[in-house]
Amino acid sequence: MPEHLLLVERASYWKGQIDGYPVVTAAEYLTDPRWQQKKDLRIVNLCRSQRYLGEGYYCSLLAEARGHKIIPSVRTLRDLSRKSLYSLETEDLDKQVQRILGRRHKGVETTSFSVTMMFGSSPLRDFQSLGRELFELFRAPLMRVSFEKKGEWRITGIRALGIQDLNEEQEAEFGDALKGYLSKRWQGPRQKRQGRYDLAILHNAQEAMPPSDAKALKKFVRAAKKYALDAELISPKDFGRLGEFDALFIRETTAIDHHTYRFSRKAASEGLVVIDDPDSILRCTNKIYLAELLKAHRVSTPETVVVRAGGLDELEQKLDYPIVLKVPDGSFSLGVYKVESRLQLEQVARRLFKDSDLLLGQAYTYTPFDWRVGILNRKPLYVCQYFMSKDHWQIYDHASQEKEGDFRTFAVEDAPRQVVETALKAANLIGNGLYGVDLKETDAGVVVIEVNDNPSIEAGVEDQVLGDSLYDEIMAEFLARIEAGKNPLSSGRGSNG
Repeated sequence: MPEHLLLVERASYWKGQIDGYPVVTAAEYLTDPRWQQKKDLRIVNLCRSQRYLGEGYYCSLLAEARGHKIIPSVRTLRDLSRKSLYSLETEDLDKQVQRILGRRHKGVETTSFSVTMMFGSSPLRDFQSLGRELFELFRAPLMRVSFEKKGEWRITGIRALGIQDLNEEQEAEFGDALKGYLSKRWQGPRQKRQGRYDLAILHNAQEAMPPSDAKALKKFVRAAKKYALDAELISPKDFGRLGEFDALFIRETTAIDHHTYRFSRKAASEGLVVIDDPDSILRCTNKIYLAELLKAHRVSTPETVVVRAGGLDELEQKLDYPIVLKVPDGSFSLGVYKVESRLQLEQVARRLFKDSDLLLGQAYTYTPFDWRVGILNRKPLYVCQYFMSKDHWQIYDHASQEKEGDFRTFAVEDAPRQVVETALKAANLIGNGLYGVDLKETDAGVVVIEVNDNPSIEAGVEDQVLGDSLYDEIMAEFLARIEAGKNPLSSGRGSNG
């Protein structure tokens, strides 16, 4: 039977309204091995600090890596972090808002109003139906919903709350709402679908190191025509046009606090087939999530330690110098530092902790090249060796004019079997999208370095063996997913949307 767990930032914030449910601090959940190893957990995250890379955010992130069910999910936290994301879902509710508040405040000169929702329930009877609708979209245990009257009433703000935001009267109401929620079957948020045969390829001509060069982008557009897809290259300024398309293919380096995630999230909410889908971006762009996920499923990695502020002594006890210190969401070797001493460790950590509550320490593992296995819909697509930059320990040397090492591309069947199988095992934990798994061959065996949701596909590099067939494979996958979405009874290959 599933075990329930309540997370708070400090034990003193919990007043003991509900007996029988363990209450654990965020720090305990993040660091105590007992919770890392537990299975079949259902978790209610009641932390207030749910900002990107904050402690509450990491609780939801690592819960998903550990296979625990948690509300709010990382996707919900990201959706509620920006009005540009959650307003995509709330536009359809504004007529209901106008009906409720127009009647409630008829003849009263009120221009703003807010209400606290608890698992979609409100103490105000008028708001029960709206609360259920919002909870279907955003499964946050506590939300404050703000409304403003600008001609007509509409939702102007939604904010996730922590347990410490409640007053005594609300605490009693919350206890009842919590009991009711935990007694029911857990469900995911509602999804919408629709579709047409037009493909948007998001790129950014100003990006210094894009995942696909101009020649590769042209090959994608040409391949799309073979599969009845009218592909168009779009740029960040085309956010408002996504509804014109059936599918979105992101060929710009992704990040969470970035327009690429907003594009992906909007496209998914409107029912488009999306690669990279929002969940893959959330999972792949955070190295700490990946470390937990791979560890939980016994995928070999270099020895890895999650580091909190004040945890440098523990890091030194577990790893020998040199140590690789990483920010959670770096890309193209950015935000990755090799430290040779305690002084250097303190200097680098002090700088990195300004942006993230957690860092990743990893055993330094040098090899002359990294393997990259490209995977699409759980099947290997291409295999490359990326060699380290000249006189450098990484593939990319951002301090040198000769920034990038050499490469060699293999047919999948000619690559080491263990490399390909390990890459598949890692990528399949993320989803069924397009991934690039980076691995090293060591004396102890093959280890996974990371899984990329937005792998490089450049003309003359990753396509060196397959040629134009590489682009055809990806476009064929888009077509299969679009048609599966149009005909749910068909045997399509699944959808990332």
